[in-house]
Amino acid sequence: MKKYLKIYSKLPGLFLLLLSVVSGAFFQACDNKNLDSGGTPAVIYIRLTDPLKSDSLIAHAFMGSNIVIMGENLQNVTEVWFNDQAAKLNTSFITRTNIIVTIPNKIPETVTNKIRLVTNDGTEITYPFGVDVPSPLIAAMLCEYVKDGATAVIQGNFFINDPSAPLKVFFPGNVEGVVLSVNLTEIRVKVPAGTGPGTLVVKSIYGSTRSTFYFRDDRNIFLNFDELTSGGSWRSGTTRSDGNSLDRNYVMLKGELGDNAGGEDFSGGGFVCELWGDANGRPEKNFFTGSPVDYLLKFEANVKEWSGAYLNICFGPWKASVGGIQNQLYWGNINARGLWKPWEGTSTGSFKTDGWITVTIPMTDMKYNTSFAAMSFDPAKAGSMTLWMKGPAATTGGTCKMEVYFDNFRIVPNK
Repeated sequence: MKKYLKIYSKLPGLFLLLLSVVSGAFFQACDNKNLDSGGTPAVIYIRLTDPLKSDSLIAHAFMGSNIVIMGENLQNVTEVWFNDQAAKLNTSFITRTNIIVTIPNKIPETVTNKIRLVTNDGTEITYPFGVDVPSPLIAAMLCEYVKDGATAVIQGNFFINDPSAPLKVFFPGNVEGVVLSVNLTEIRVKVPAGTGPGTLVVKSIYGSTRSTFYFRDDRNIFLNFDELTSGGSWRSGTTRSDGNSLDRNYVMLKGELGDNAGGEDFSGGGFVCELWGDANGRPEKNFFTGSPVDYLLKFEANVKEWSGAYLNICFGPWKASVGGIQNQLYWGNINARGLWKPWEGTSTGSFKTDGWITVTIPMTDMKYNTSFAAMSFDPAKAGSMTLWMKGPAATTGGTCKMEVYFDNFRIVPNK
């Protein structure tokens, strides 16, 4: 070996340089030839896209995960299949040695526990890899207040009703409901007799999940128009109890408003319902304590007609009946307000419901002043509340028409 080194060390420097260039060109040509002609693709391993976990090899991952397929001769791959689901490919993320791809977010019908790669000339290879389906994701209920024997609608994702392990719903007290229908994002279930307030559990073949919200949520209700009324204020609203009732009494806002107009009460309806904490005889405190970021405002609504006007949800101090404050919950900027305007952005410029629904508004969305510009919410001024309808209409110069029922106002933790 020393002999050979000694001989080559005597070669002229220019010759060595030329030899280096020619050798580089030769190997580059070989590499390009391999790149163009392809060669049989091969998967060596699979890892996560997270650079901090690049040395962690994986044999399975959840739907929707981003992964990197590491291998050889992958530049001509045109299809990647996970079980029987094709992934969407971006050619910018395909090289000779790796493919970055997102696992399809659709439940496979045929489970092979393999990845299948197809190249542009039809060559196919497979590699063992499992796709994990998450346990049920419970997002919300169409209405959290549903009577025994009636149908509740649960919304979310990954609701899998496998014949070998039918999906089940358990109401508070571990009482099982009768599942009427299931698709991937919705469950319709008959509420069993004897159930009460609390969390729900949905169980599928892939696991079980408990809801973060409460069914028939009875936490921190401050206005239900039964025991907790809006009496004592100047305009407590039109309270009714009839065939439209969710649970005994509810309040109705009904009438017509001109574009960008505000109004108060009139016979047979009205645009306002106000709760003054002190005048109603409530204890001197706020409806909640802590940061707004940790809380949600919830209530039930039944919308018969609504083609305009914003519902302004105006919080104010407990001592709301004193001079100079009464009307300022709405007309002034005592505190930031929230808005509910579900008709806005619809194709018809109107909104209605098929019965009662649960409305959820983060307390962080209490952030508007009287002109709907940004304003900071003060949780120390949240012992009274006014609901007030005010324009604009869906059509400039038009009329806001509404008949909306409300019940069960509460502020609850967001998790």
